[in-house]
Amino acid sequence: MTRAVRDRPVARRPVPFRQFVLKVHSRCNLDCSYCYVYRGQDSSWRERPRRASGETVRRTAARIAEHVTTHGLPRIRIELHGGEPLLTGPGPVIEYARAVRDAVPAGCEVTATVQTNGTLLTARTLDALAAGGVRVGLSLDGGTAALNSRRRDHAGRPSWPAAHRAAQLLAACPHPGTYAGILCTVDLAADPVAVYDSLRALRPPGLDLLLPHGNWSVPPPGIDPGVPGRHRPRPTPYGQWLAAAFDRWWDGGPGQPRIRLFHTLVALLLGEPAAAEAVGLAPLAAVVVDTDGSIEQVDALKSAYEGAPSTGLDVFSDPFDTALAHPGIAARQAGEKALAAVCLSCPVLRVCGGGNYVHRYEDGAGFRHPSVYCADLEYLIRHIAHRLSSFVT
Repeated sequence: MTRAVRDRPVARRPVPFRQFVLKVHSRCNLDCSYCYVYRGQDSSWRERPRRASGETVRRTAARIAEHVTTHGLPRIRIELHGGEPLLTGPGPVIEYARAVRDAVPAGCEVTATVQTNGTLLTARTLDALAAGGVRVGLSLDGGTAALNSRRRDHAGRPSWPAAHRAAQLLAACPHPGTYAGILCTVDLAADPVAVYDSLRALRPPGLDLLLPHGNWSVPPPGIDPGVPGRHRPRPTPYGQWLAAAFDRWWDGGPGQPRIRLFHTLVALLLGEPAAAEAVGLAPLAAVVVDTDGSIEQVDALKSAYEGAPSTGLDVFSDPFDTALAHPGIAARQAGEKALAAVCLSCPVLRVCGGGNYVHRYEDGAGFRHPSVYCADLEYLIRHIAHRLSSFVT
């Protein structure tokens, strides 16, 4: 029994999965200094097959089709991940996407995206992925060599030259809709305006600015350990970093790429429905299938403790509906019922939503705490609210 069980929420009606993260390969050719998969608290990747077998792919596709049929889903997303999913070329990625599309009922739209570090992306690979209906997302820390100094291979060599070529290929991609955008993990040592400007120069259609995964027991860089709670005053280095990036984006005029975190926060502040893992109260509708067919919770839980993502289920024996009843997944769907009491009286609750579930963890006490980024999130939300009020008045 995992430590997540102690956070069992009250009963609720489960929300079916609409996002399936499918592990194509369990190893990576990079050794990024902040990686929560290979340098995190969970080492289960060492026991996984290096790549998903044909039988695992077929069983996963069948289970997804079963889930789609049971819940009458008109559309789903599949995210083809690793490790580095292109380690064995584009073929396995395309075959996985094709298997799911062939399995689901007619009329169900499948959006497939591969998330890559870009070092193995070539023009031929990009053409093959586009022909196979697979969008491409790129992971970078910025748009220069210096900003990507944390992203090196296992021999210590920089990944930037190859990743930059990939970014240029994607920006010039002749296949509409193939370029999905860039994921960027916030680095406090980097200037936020320089990061944003350099990434925008790569012409992505969208950006995701991600907080590094940490918690109260293993805090992220720049945040001192402390007792969980909504402490004020408290330093807000990440909130200030993101606020500076927001201002640059907000004041940039037409032609700015979509930044999911900022779009979501603006929508929530305006009272619009919005769903994101990092903020808000919308239930999480994502699940992971590892290379051995194990059904798991999201990878970010690997930053909490050994075995945190595990459900004990697999696609060979269990439908995805069984995973919906798992206490950890139930907690991710329970909204404010899974929050700490101090969060329920917070003035920004409806926007913050307690932050990312993963960031609430404390060893020995579970996840029913404010986010370790609590002060940062409130700072950012209030900053954006102020900018919005100036805009609409």
